[in-house]
Amino acid sequence: MLRRSIVLALALFSHCALAAVNLNTATKEELIALPGIGPAKAQAILDYRKTNGAFKSVEELKDVKGIGAKRFEKLKSDLTISPPAVRAASVSAKSSPSAKGDIRGADATTRK
Repeated sequence: MLRRSIVLALALFSHCALAAVNLNTATKEELIALPGIGPAKAQAILDYRKTNGAFKSVEELKDVKGIGAKRFEKLKSDLTISPPAVRAASVSAKSSPSAKGDIRGADATTRK
């Protein structure tokens, strides 16, 4: 039973280790799972993100207090960023034909 639990734990850990953590969406728990990041450093990353907005590059992590060059080098392969989500509803409303009074995009079968 103990052996089975250890194998399961290792399988889960290796799966988590392979997945890159997105600095722009990571929770405190996800950040703590990174090597060398404890609760205080995870909170510092979240505070930096709240103050400065989304990370523009993984290298920007070095600007967080307590993240030096050595720690960054150990972490960078486990990190990724993605741009903040674009609000699709507002973009599609601005670009839709009906919003501009243009029927060129309408289906030909609905025209009379």
